[in-house]
Amino acid sequence: MKVAVVGTGYVGLVTGTCLSQTGVSVVCIDINQQKIENLRKGIIPIFEPGLDDLVVKNTEEGRLTFSTNLSESIQGCEAIFIAVGTPSDEDGSADLKYVIGVASEIGKAITNYTVVITKSTVPVGTSLKVKEAIKVELQKRGVAIEFDVASNPEFLKEGAAIDDFMKPDRIVIGTESERAEKVLSKIYKPFIMNGHPLIFMNIPSAELTKYAANAMLATRISFMNDIANLCEIVGADVNLIRKGIGTDTRIGSKFLYPGIGYGGSCFPKDVKAIIKTAKDLNYDLQVLKAVEAVNEDQKSVLFNKINKHFKGDLKGKKIALWGLSFKPNTDDMREAPSLVMIKKLLEAGCVVNAFDPVAIEEAHRIIGDKIVYCKHQYDGLSDADALIILTEWQVFRMPDFDKVSKLLKNKLIFDGRNIFDIEDMKELGFSYYSIGRTSINI
Repeated sequence: MKVAVVGTGYVGLVTGTCLSQTGVSVVCIDINQQKIENLRKGIIPIFEPGLDDLVVKNTEEGRLTFSTNLSESIQGCEAIFIAVGTPSDEDGSADLKYVIGVASEIGKAITNYTVVITKSTVPVGTSLKVKEAIKVELQKRGVAIEFDVASNPEFLKEGAAIDDFMKPDRIVIGTESERAEKVLSKIYKPFIMNGHPLIFMNIPSAELTKYAANAMLATRISFMNDIANLCEIVGADVNLIRKGIGTDTRIGSKFLYPGIGYGGSCFPKDVKAIIKTAKDLNYDLQVLKAVEAVNEDQKSVLFNKINKHFKGDLKGKKIALWGLSFKPNTDDMREAPSLVMIKKLLEAGCVVNAFDPVAIEEAHRIIGDKIVYCKHQYDGLSDADALIILTEWQVFRMPDFDKVSKLLKNKLIFDGRNIFDIEDMKELGFSYYSIGRTSINI
């Protein structure tokens, strides 16, 4: 079986690589010549645990190839996945120009029955636009080649994408025909042998399922952050509340961790997009508008604690910062809370020394030379007025507190991820601020 994946970003590369791991012949296509040449050499453009090994293995064994020539590469394919970017426009809607552009190129090139699958996260109705774009090109060619469109949203977590794809909770597919359903059933058969379902539905339902899933997870995060802020006012401990409600089987424990707001490539963009879709249809998604507002406010909560501690006098303060990526096990800094924090610290006149296990290069690309980048975890602590933790990387969970204490000018930590125990910090003599818990000011 031959499959094409158009787009070698996060979703496309993971999709193509994992499909090739099952024995399918996969060609990954991208217009970026340098990226394709690097991928052929095993140089991966993103950080995702385990992905580089799988790319190298399947490339060496001939199941996974890379190309910039869409017209040539899709010949003989039974299925083509569109996995290009859908960035947010200024009004919050998803920009579909890349998706529709690929659909047009497919219409110019296909010569046999093909299922064209939208893997990118797209608003309801996009598959109709994809179908029309292909039809237009076929009509220009004067040919009547049969094809189907389908929607197959991805549910990958950055940092755990390989496991998510290889051992999915569920696979959601929107189709219009039994013929397309058979092709997709064949592709995904190796992934459902562990008993997890392959769920078929109509295309609008599949398109909306992706947005609804991410919006629900974003809602849980914003809900807990709202509760955390209330906890600080009434003297409650949000971690205890999280356990108290998470053990209720109707609620569950996942995505109930308070912090400094969600970021990344999905939640912010998808919440905006579903709100915009509803608005265009004259429906007001009031809950999700509140979710978005709470998240934006939450990104400033830790800075406000810092500013209050220093009585508004931050000019010249040296701040050590641990964590730049929006979550652990990725170098992704899109919508990362660290960007908000750094902007506010710099505006207040601080000197910022930042460390992250993998996101330093990406941070430098985005921020430039406005901050100091540290090669090692403890490099930026020397004579710093405070340490701020923004990402819950495993390596931060049990630091050498003796070294931290000796290096810092002040034994002061602002923890945006609640990774330390309050009593432990008190015993160690640190002033310690976290989210939704009692602060220690020694």
